[in-house]
Amino acid sequence: MRISARADYAVRAAVFLARGSLDERGSDEQGSGPRVPGERVSAKQVPPQRISGERIASEQGIPASFLEGILSALRKAGIVESRRGAGGGYRLAAPAGEISVADVIRAVDGPLVFVRDERPSELEYPAADSDLVTLWVALRASVRRVLDDTSLEQLATGDLPAEVRALADDPSSWISGR
Repeated sequence: MRISARADYAVRAAVFLARGSLDERGSDEQGSGPRVPGERVSAKQVPPQRISGERIASEQGIPASFLEGILSALRKAGIVESRRGAGGGYRLAAPAGEISVADVIRAVDGPLVFVRDERPSELEYPAADSDLVTLWVALRASVRRVLDDTSLEQLATGDLPAEVRALADDPSSWISGR
C-alpha cells in the first residue's frame, strides 16, 4: 500500500494548522498556565489565527505550488478555511479533534483503499477467487480503523490512540518486505 506525496503533504499541512490552533489557546480556561503537551483542552475556546501558505510550505518543506492545490482541495472539502489579504491565510474549519487523518486523505486522494480503481466491496472475481474480495475489504477496514480513529489533534499533541501505538510498538511493523 502506498500513501501518495499529496496525502502525506496534506496531513503534514493539516497537522501544522492543528498545532497552530492548539498553540493559540495558550492556556486553559482558568488561565492557570500554558498548555501541557497531551493535555485535553477544548479547541472551541479561541478561533486560531490564519497561517499563510508560504509559512506552511517553508516550515514543512513542501513545494509551495504543490501545497496550493492541496490547500484548495482541503478548503473545498471543508477541512480548512481561507482568507486573502492582510491577516489572511489558512486555518482549520473545525476543531482539530473533530477532523480525522482519513478526512484529510480522502479530501486530496479520494477513497482510502482502491483495487484497480474500484472499491473493494464492488469487485467481482471468479468463485474460486472470492476470498480476495474478503481480503481487500478487510484491508480497507484495517486502514479505516487506524486513519478514521486518529484525529489531527492527536497527531499534533503526540497523543495517538492506544491501538495505533500498539501496532507501531510491534517490532515486526518496522520490518520491510514481511
